[in-house]
Amino acid sequence: MTRLVHLLATSAVACAIAGGAQAGDREIPRQVSFGGSCVKCELSGRNLSGARIIGANFSYSTLVGAVLRDAKFQASVFVGADLTKADLSDASMTGANFSGANLTSARLRSAEANGVVFNSANLTRADLSDTEATGASFVRAILTNVTLKSATLRGVQFELADLNRAVMNDIEATGANFGRAHLNGAILKDASLQGANFARADANGATFQDADMTGAILTSGDFSHASFRSTDLTGANLSGATFDGADFKDADISRTLLIGVDLSGVRGLTQDQVDEACADGRTKLPRGLTARSCAGSARWIMHRDQPRPRITMIPSMPAPPVAPAPPAAPRYTTPGTR
Repeated sequence: MTRLVHLLATSAVACAIAGGAQAGDREIPRQVSFGGSCVKCELSGRNLSGARIIGANFSYSTLVGAVLRDAKFQASVFVGADLTKADLSDASMTGANFSGANLTSARLRSAEANGVVFNSANLTRADLSDTEATGASFVRAILTNVTLKSATLRGVQFELADLNRAVMNDIEATGANFGRAHLNGAILKDASLQGANFARADANGATFQDADMTGAILTSGDFSHASFRSTDLTGANLSGATFDGADFKDADISRTLLIGVDLSGVRGLTQDQVDEACADGRTKLPRGLTARSCAGSARWIMHRDQPRPRITMIPSMPAPPVAPAPPAAPRYTTPGTR
């Protein structure tokens, strides 16, 4: 069919011959290395463990249940491929493209997926625990019920992704973009989400307990019935977001922007917490709590960010030289005069 399929077939025959000739001897490690194109190939159930796939094209191929443990897919293309229940554990796929691929129930545990593109891919119930995916893109991907425990997701793009009921405990997602993503019922306990963007996200019933959300952006999102118990929201921006029924027990909201936010229906909030936040006259709080102006916080921010003025000493200009006085007029004398 193609150079890639030919190499696969050749490798399988070679392994069979070696197995017959070396029966009883110690196992000889199999090395499979190939590139080329295998568009729309049927590779379901194939065992490609440890294979080196450099710059290959598997677009729209079928790899249902394929075993690709420890394989390397650098810069390879799997656009629209069907990898349902495939095993890609410990695989290295840096720079690969899985846009529109079907990875339902696939295993990607401890995979190296830095910079990988999963845009519009279906990863429903996939297991990406302990995966290293810094800079990866999951824009519009379906990640319903996905497992991302302890994954490294720094700077990852989850914009418009479906993460409903995703399990994301202990993830490292500093600077990740969850803008307009769906996170209904998602669990992000103990997550590192410093500076993460949740603007316009739908996180109804999500759990952020014990998470570090320092400087995170939650503007205009829906966090109704979400849990922020013991969450660090220092310096976060909550303006315009919805928090009806959310739990803020023991949350740190020091210098958190609550400008115009309706918190009247939240639970666990105390006056001590509110005193440290940045509120205004439009901020609504539970009965008995009073919002304070954020003027103090504004002064603190200016004091922190404003550089100290630097005074430069400029020497004064020397005085202009004074012109010498004109000489006295000469005196003339004539004989006989004194």
